[in-house]
Amino acid sequence: MENSKILEQVKKDKVKFVLLQFTDIYGVVKSLTIPVEQLTSSLEHGTWFDGSSIQGFARIAESDMYLKPDANTYSVIPWLESDDGNTARFICDIYNPDGTFFEGDPRFILKKIMSEAKQMGFEYKTGPELEFFLFKRDNGLQALPHDRAGYFDMTTDQAYEIRREMTVVLEKFGINVETTHHEVGLGQHEIDFVYDNSLKTADSAITIRFTLKAIAQKFNLHATFMPKPIAGINGNGMHVHQSLFDIKTGKNIFFDKEDKYSLSKIAYNFIAGQLGHIKGMTAILNPIVNSYKRLIPGYEAPVYISWARINRSALLRIPRYSKGNSQSTRIELRSPDPSCNIYLAFAVMLKAGLDGIKKNLSPPKPVEEDVFNFSDAKLEELKIDTLPGSLLEALEELKEDTIVKNALGKHTYENYIDAKKKEWDEFRLQVTKWELDRYLEIY
Repeated sequence: MENSKILEQVKKDKVKFVLLQFTDIYGVVKSLTIPVEQLTSSLEHGTWFDGSSIQGFARIAESDMYLKPDANTYSVIPWLESDDGNTARFICDIYNPDGTFFEGDPRFILKKIMSEAKQMGFEYKTGPELEFFLFKRDNGLQALPHDRAGYFDMTTDQAYEIRREMTVVLEKFGINVETTHHEVGLGQHEIDFVYDNSLKTADSAITIRFTLKAIAQKFNLHATFMPKPIAGINGNGMHVHQSLFDIKTGKNIFFDKEDKYSLSKIAYNFIAGQLGHIKGMTAILNPIVNSYKRLIPGYEAPVYISWARINRSALLRIPRYSKGNSQSTRIELRSPDPSCNIYLAFAVMLKAGLDGIKKNLSPPKPVEEDVFNFSDAKLEELKIDTLPGSLLEALEELKEDTIVKNALGKHTYENYIDAKKKEWDEFRLQVTKWELDRYLEIY
């Protein structure tokens, strides 16, 4: 959208303040507030900020950076509307003082890999499914589920009105919600939105995360995307549907009507690339210590590196599509969780898939049986490997995967490894309640 049209819309919307948003390497939304009078200058020249204060960005000696609003991400923030003037937001790209893109900007990293795909004739489309819990705030922040409903329940689902308001607000952001429903866990929910260009869906996903938290607060609740907030029940996943489209014809390149699974050769290459690099990607797709409490057998989270159509225990699944709708052919990666930096997650997923295409890789045979019921001997016979079992193991796998490292770039890779090692060490040094309950009296 042209700057002049944006400024006209801003005036029409009675905007008084503007939030300039971006994410750090963790995927946490950061923002800088400017008066609307500064917006013209920000759109044309950017707004300076101190990058040294943001995790994974610049060092003190090279802290000056500036934010450039992406006009296509403009939206009035519905819950900040006021008689005194409204507040709008833009998602921004980050630049160095010399006008070049900042290589550590997660949004730029995704754009860079998308550009690589474009040079090969592909547009990468995604559709992430974000799961979250609603917890009560009555006595402070606690992991107390808001209701006791289950999968698709209605009679005991106390959050229907809350999800309804979330949907209305998201639509004001231009996000087209497809479905909302109660998930398996107590107090657990899911919101799915329209499949689209991966940059647009990444922007939408980070918007959803901060929007749902804001709406939950209105009801004295806390929305969390933490992967495993409660032991013994299902955790929060972020299954990602994905496919490649031909940039010239607009057709889904993954579709082949002659194939058993309706998949093209390129789709099989893409699957092989993602399966081959999944261990190296895991530290990005499952980025926190708690992520690995979700990735265990028995709670519908994938653990074994395999693919299939009907087998929902598979890491990578081929969803069925309605007859005549070949454009919806896609593959679903089931291991990511919503604590990840979604820009980085999409970037490494795309890079891995493109590597499979470039090298003409073939995936192993699909496994349509429930892998969770296989014995160790059966897993070994079929050569089915497992995902890393901890953040430390995932970081070690990341170090060995040059494709994933190249996707991140030297700056982000080094800062990410450093930050996550510190996180692991901090966790490793804690003495937990479980340890005290288990060992204190005995020993």
